[in-house]
Amino acid sequence: MAALDRAKDESDATPPSLGPASDQIWLDLNFHLTELSAGNALIDDEFNEELFIKPLQKGYVYSNFQFTTKWNATIHHTDTFRHYHLFPKALGEVLLKYGVQELHLSQTQGLWRHKQWGYPVHDAPPGAELWVWFKPSVSNVDKAWTDLANAVSGLFCSSLNFMDSKNIITPRWSFRPQGLASQAYAFRSYFMRYGTLPHEIVCTENLTPWRKLLPCDSNAGLSTLFNAFHFHDANYHSLGLHVRPVCANPECTEEAIELSQSLSIVTDVVSTSNTGAPHWSLKSLFGNHLVSACPIASKSVIIVETAEQQASLPYRLSPNPTLGKEILRGEEKHNYAVYDVRSFTQHGRVLNVAGTYEDVSRLIDDAVPPPIHAHRYITGYGLADGGITCLIHNTLPVNQSILYMDVVPWFTRVYFSSLEVTNKDHKVPFKVHYVPAKDRLRPHHLELAFMLWPHSTTRVSFNFTRAFLKWTEYPPDANHGFYISSAVISALLPSSLEYTGPSQGASELSTIFTENSTNFMTRIHTESLLVSLPTPDFSMPYNVICLACTVLAIAFGSMHNLTTRRFVKEDLSKKKGVIAKLKSFFSRKKKEETAKETEKLAADQGEAKSESESSPTASYDNSNAEEQS
Repeated sequence: MAALDRAKDESDATPPSLGPASDQIWLDLNFHLTELSAGNALIDDEFNEELFIKPLQKGYVYSNFQFTTKWNATIHHTDTFRHYHLFPKALGEVLLKYGVQELHLSQTQGLWRHKQWGYPVHDAPPGAELWVWFKPSVSNVDKAWTDLANAVSGLFCSSLNFMDSKNIITPRWSFRPQGLASQAYAFRSYFMRYGTLPHEIVCTENLTPWRKLLPCDSNAGLSTLFNAFHFHDANYHSLGLHVRPVCANPECTEEAIELSQSLSIVTDVVSTSNTGAPHWSLKSLFGNHLVSACPIASKSVIIVETAEQQASLPYRLSPNPTLGKEILRGEEKHNYAVYDVRSFTQHGRVLNVAGTYEDVSRLIDDAVPPPIHAHRYITGYGLADGGITCLIHNTLPVNQSILYMDVVPWFTRVYFSSLEVTNKDHKVPFKVHYVPAKDRLRPHHLELAFMLWPHSTTRVSFNFTRAFLKWTEYPPDANHGFYISSAVISALLPSSLEYTGPSQGASELSTIFTENSTNFMTRIHTESLLVSLPTPDFSMPYNVICLACTVLAIAFGSMHNLTTRRFVKEDLSKKKGVIAKLKSFFSRKKKEETAKETEKLAADQGEAKSESESSPTASYDNSNAEEQS
């Protein structure tokens, strides 16, 4: 569906900077001044904030923040990015300069466990993932990708600049535009690039620039719940940013630019609570309660999903929600509790949504597996040959078609002839798109299309051999191993079991209350793999150098002394220098002091000797006097 281009008259007013969190009056004043500066013209930006909370099995709680900014403008006109209101200027300049039509970025720490937790709102692999659709006007897509990766890397304080030709591909089937696009453009994958960094670490340096793109930053609204300590102490957390063109109205006669920022967290409330019970609240999950809604937001809500199996248990929410929703998605019922943040926090009140189980012993620990989940692992032993196997489970009673995509680094040389897709020892027919790797230039790119049989497990496997790297190509932690990015499985499911997000075309989480979809687009990522390569002994050159240098220094020193030194007698008649005179003066003075001390000591000894010679005569006279008496 092609959206019609339209002329826009945008306001030149720049949105003022937000004050501190405590200055709510100043924040409201700034918002109203921004409205007045635009006169009676239509405000082209709309901002919504939502928090989705879903209690999981075994005491885990899934929380998903979603902040959506919709800008009623077309992404294809350069004049669009001359003036900004709520859309972040730093991001808009990047989109304009590098000709980006769609951008999807995720930075994830931890692994989402589909078998136990179901499907998240936005699925993401461990590490960093970036995939971009460029405009048809971009002539050199590879150069645009390199420049864009460097720009986004600096914008979000990450290492995306390492996404070079050695780890990027052009998917043929697995990825299509998520927003508005013509059919000819959607099936022309030349303008699309996909790259991952499975070893990328997510920290507070990534959260800070991501948070600053929000209109209210962390001064008001749901973003005041952001606590880096609680986020990075969670079992799983993921930052997401998605930009795409969407319809501005239901008739899709006008186009808009949608920026969706998501933050997903999975918290183990049992291990963090003092009682060991799975009770949770905003205070326990994020270390804070909610004091206000973002004044710029058109909608600020908290949505709590209460599963059908938990509805029969003594599970209680406090305070009571604004409204309750029971909807039918496909053939499955879903229950939701909705809290309007603005109504709960008015008049200085605070909101601390809490969930309490009255009878913890009745909790069900066995999770219901989703329709499709997978497990991927390394096979083989040693440092020569190996393989990759992925087990894909289908719990549905019908056949399910899927797309499987795998990206393998060039240093694991895949044997394409060993590729097999089997189910219960029976070969499964498949359609394949395979691009072999080139050493140090590009990775292996494998895409498969095949059918999953009902209530069965399908096995995808292939073998590889490990290549030898140059010693300069090893990282500092070479013995740790090398990462292989997650495989991607795409499917259109007929069931909404364990499905949490809205449909692909929806912009907000609250649209799940009104949509009537019967098919649900799902994309899941498997585990990333760690493979060991033959590693040289990097300490051996150091030891050899130290030993050789020591022996050489000892031998060379002796030989150098014998061949370069000459022993000669000192010429006393030679005129002495200033230093020699000073030494002579001090040595002469020291000799004089020593002589004086010697003479004094001799005089003292002489006096003592004379006294000893006179003392025997006196004793003899005394003895004669005694005899006469």
